Amino acid sequence: MTRSSVTIQMTPDPLPSTPSWMGEVAAFAQVLSHTGILKALQEQVRFARARFGQYDLIDFVAVLIGYVLSGEPTLLAFYDQLTPFASEFMALFGRNQLPHRSTLSRYLSALDQASVEALRTLFQKDLLARSPFPSPGACLTELVGNGW
Repeated sequence: MTRSSVTIQMTPDPLPSTPSWMGEVAAFAQVLSHTGILKALQEQVRFARARFGQYDLIDFVAVLIGYVLSGEPTLLAFYDQLTPFASEFMALFGRNQLPHRSTLSRYLSALDQASVEALRTLFQKDLLARSPFPSPGACLTELVGNGW
């Protein structure tokens, strides 16, 4: 048995570690891209204001998806964890710049019901297309039938 050596190097410079939830966001973004949902979001869902400064709707959707998957208790905590990795995070969604927190807040307060409905419809359509059960109640029926 050969001995291996371990070298530990310390530096006074802070080096943030990747948030634990970043892998899940990467996988989710890959699924969105692979299934065409990401492209559909960019092409089919419109906000009354076509652009919000330099950002598009997909920029804000990416942030909200990341926030939900992160499990962070607040958007502030999410942004604190995300900021050192902002460009890598946005690249997962084919974008290049993370909207500032205040821009996200203004966007959410200006979001109209038609855009929310378009997002919901797109995600629901995809969910129903991939459903492993023949009908919405089939899941419960199958569990009860199997002795649950």
